[in-house]
Amino acid sequence: MLLSGVQTTFGQNTEAIVIGSTFVIKSNILDEERTCLISLPDSYNDSTEVAKKYPIIILLDGHTHFKAASGIVHFMSSNRNRNNLMPESIIIAIENVDRERDFTVTKIKTKRPNTMGGGRNFLNFIEKELIPYIDENYKTGPFRTLIGHSLGGLLTLNAYMDKNNVFNAYISIDPSIWWSEEMMKNKVDTMASTSLNKKLYIATANQGEAGYERNKQRHDNLYALITKKSEEPLNVKIQYFEKENHRSVPLIALYEGLIYINQEN
Repeated sequence: MLLSGVQTTFGQNTEAIVIGSTFVIKSNILDEERTCLISLPDSYNDSTEVAKKYPIIILLDGHTHFKAASGIVHFMSSNRNRNNLMPESIIIAIENVDRERDFTVTKIKTKRPNTMGGGRNFLNFIEKELIPYIDENYKTGPFRTLIGHSLGGLLTLNAYMDKNNVFNAYISIDPSIWWSEEMMKNKVDTMASTSLNKKLYIATANQGEAGYERNKQRHDNLYALITKKSEEPLNVKIQYFEKENHRSVPLIALYEGLIYINQEN
């Protein structure tokens, strides 16, 4: 009976720790509703910080990476621990509907029917609908970062190379360049000079000796092609994580990528 009373007391005094919330936005471009997770900084509702504006981070594969990214950004930016490794930021994580459709800009032949190749539409949704919605409803600053892993990393690279890109920095984590390697090479050839002014971080995982040519070598080759675009030092970094595989690399790459894009040149 005493134990029961203690449990009741604890239950009455508990308070949820909330790291974020959800909102739904109707996309005319995609012709569907999209759910997003959002995490606001500690100081967002501080009455002494009413004029403060916050950079935004758009995170792909939102449901998978939201909690980890929120924790990392909080650790790196919150005044509570005074790391000051990056500014406090608003994280918007987009939940998936169809990864193959949304994260690829080309189709590949498959035996089954597929919905591939909708990546440009998905970027249009982010650029023309989601970001304006965020800017209208939250205290946002002008600095924007796009983060994606795997196929999401491939879309991040495509966004970086687009001449009308709207982001200031890009973190591409173990991108699936194998999806359309020749197309990526061609995009580098025609890449606008404005892209070279943006920061790009590429993380590569260890997929074993058998996967070297399939993964690391492709990443290294793409990095070499990008760096040849200019004689000036570029805002591009590639980092190989020998102890991490494709599934484990996002955690450390999120931290290292945010360190890179927020450091002074």
